[in-house]
Amino acid sequence: MSVSQVSEWLSCQGDAGLEVLLPHLAPVFVDRTEAGPGLVRAWVRPRADGAACPRCGAWCTQVRGRYARTLADAAIGGRRVLITLAVRVLRCPQAGCPAATFAEQPPGLAVRYARKTPLLAGQLAAIAAELAGRAGSRLARLLAVEVSRHTLVRVLTALPEPSAGLVRVLGIDDFSLRRGRAYATLLVDMQTGRPVDVLPDREQATVEQWLRAHPGAEVVCRDRASGYAAAVRAAAPGAAQVADRWHVWHNLCEYAGRAVARHRECISAGSCACPGRPQDRRQEQQQQEQEQQEQEQEGGDGGPAGLEAVIRGRHAAVHELRAAGKTLDQAAAALGLSRQTAGRFWRAASAQALLKTAGTSGLDPFKPRLRRRWEEGITSIAALHREITALGYPGSELTTYRWLALLKLAAPASPPAPPTRQQVTGWLLTDPARLGGDEQARLSAVLGRCPELHALAGHVTEFAKMLTGRRGDRLDSWLAAAGDHPALAPFANGIRQDYQAVRNALTLQWSSGRLEGLNTRTRLLQRQMYGRAGFPLLRKRILAS
Repeated sequence: MSVSQVSEWLSCQGDAGLEVLLPHLAPVFVDRTEAGPGLVRAWVRPRADGAACPRCGAWCTQVRGRYARTLADAAIGGRRVLITLAVRVLRCPQAGCPAATFAEQPPGLAVRYARKTPLLAGQLAAIAAELAGRAGSRLARLLAVEVSRHTLVRVLTALPEPSAGLVRVLGIDDFSLRRGRAYATLLVDMQTGRPVDVLPDREQATVEQWLRAHPGAEVVCRDRASGYAAAVRAAAPGAAQVADRWHVWHNLCEYAGRAVARHRECISAGSCACPGRPQDRRQEQQQQEQEQQEQEQEGGDGGPAGLEAVIRGRHAAVHELRAAGKTLDQAAAALGLSRQTAGRFWRAASAQALLKTAGTSGLDPFKPRLRRRWEEGITSIAALHREITALGYPGSELTTYRWLALLKLAAPASPPAPPTRQQVTGWLLTDPARLGGDEQARLSAVLGRCPELHALAGHVTEFAKMLTGRRGDRLDSWLAAAGDHPALAPFANGIRQDYQAVRNALTLQWSSGRLEGLNTRTRLLQRQMYGRAGFPLLRKRILAS
């Protein structure tokens, strides 16, 4: 069935079919249609015998003239649609009416001066609000609508701005137009999540002027900028100010990170290097020397007795970790072994399989020398073999390699690397219940060596509980306790300067979460326009999208 036949059939069926399939054509008769490649044309005329006067509302039927008017409509089947409307010029019968004559506008199909139907105009307005110029033009082309980027920008700027109305809970935050050079202010209704206005700067006077022009704010969510706080105090003194919880926590994280950076020696030295802390380095060094002497006495003759004990113990430890579900990398890290060495224990069915080369041979007289040179750091098997060959060893290099492999398997485990400053900071700022067992153990070791970090961890944990549990009533006691800590004293002083806003943030349900989300969307809109749009167009998109 052709498009022409369909249109004729719909015209004969009355309003029911048109209202379902093409509701905007219900007020007109479709006289004929033509369908070509990429284009559908339709010729229509009004159904009504007259129209209401746009000035006085009187019903008018007297025709004074006719003309044809072409309107672009939404695409059908991926093809452009043009509608030619037969318009009648009617005369108003009311004496004294300022509209002597007027052109009828079938409702839902035409408005004054428009070249597009309301349906197509609404689609283009939505495209312009979401994508603006170039991107919107590309999308419209895929929808079989030819429109330029300049037209879409004009459509966007012509959209009416939504009224701010009464905003009981207001959110205020800034965003950069040009980072480090120009900033604007975003105002949001926190109850509905709708942007209500965008100001061209972040000056106190501008925000204060807007608040005076739009009274009624009972709660104001803001960041910790002093300019916004002063503007709210001046223009809306009765509003409760709520600091942004994320910024409060972020500030605490910064101070905690700086404190950990100042105590990096306590993290890496194995003992606290803070002033006034007793040092146990001499005792630790004596213990290490004693252990080293015991190891040398145990295998001083170069025999395999001490090596066998170490190898059997490590083989058992690796396979215990394997049976517990640990991976090879986890087992190597737990035992302080390299992945290659741990892999030999991992793949060996028994410790005896690793010790089968430990029997006596012609290498026995040279084993003490090999072991001493190995402990001195000479690990090149070829070099060691040349040394003992020069001393009269008649055997092959393979025999030397097999025995030195036992030394490698029994080499002292490398101590775990100390945690980094970033790791310790992350552990301090994480809920202890969410830390793994190894992370908790390493953090406890660090905190046990440094009393200042131990106190810092307690203050941070207490503040996190206060923040997530909305326990603002504990803020005074926390400030009294944390104010004596050298790392948190500046943070506590900053909270005292903005005390009521911070306490409201720790007590009330309101936060700047929605505001930060809209701020992120604003940056997305800026990137979509590649920095080509000025502030008026960006403001229109923020309010319209």
